[in-house]
Amino acid sequence: MPEQVNAGPAGFHTLTPHLTVRDADAALEFYKNALGAEVLHVARMEDGKVLHAGLRIGDSMLMLNEEFPEMGGLSPLSTGGTGVTIHIYTEDVDAAFNRAVSAGAQIKMPLMDQFWGDRYGMVADPFGHKWSLATHIKDMSPEEMQQAQEEAMAKMPKSA
Repeated sequence: MPEQVNAGPAGFHTLTPHLTVRDADAALEFYKNALGAEVLHVARMEDGKVLHAGLRIGDSMLMLNEEFPEMGGLSPLSTGGTGVTIHIYTEDVDAAFNRAVSAGAQIKMPLMDQFWGDRYGMVADPFGHKWSLATHIKDMSPEEMQQAQEEAMAKMPKSA
């Protein structure tokens, strides 16, 4: 009888982002510098393109590969953007946010304390992927969060 194995490999959680990027080697360096990623393995095609890479950021895994247009594998730079944002909770969001921006990420939403109890900001990496970074700073009940949301929305400018 075959040995019983887990449904996912050791170190993986139920959900694991898998990014397609243009210039995977540059992306690996960026994620190391900007997000503190540890590159665990890189599998390459004969021509040197990254077929698959595994990284760890904090306690979570991230997979990535080079664009392969011939197989429909396109990055946000080829498709005109992405509707996906990858979220990272970290102990020191200010340091993480500043590290990402210093490494070349563009600020999409400045880092600030938010009504839902997180210190939160958003960046876009040079490969077209969006990342939100946060530290949870306040536990709130659903009622407290609803009241804080209403107060925050009342302060926003009205759209035309």
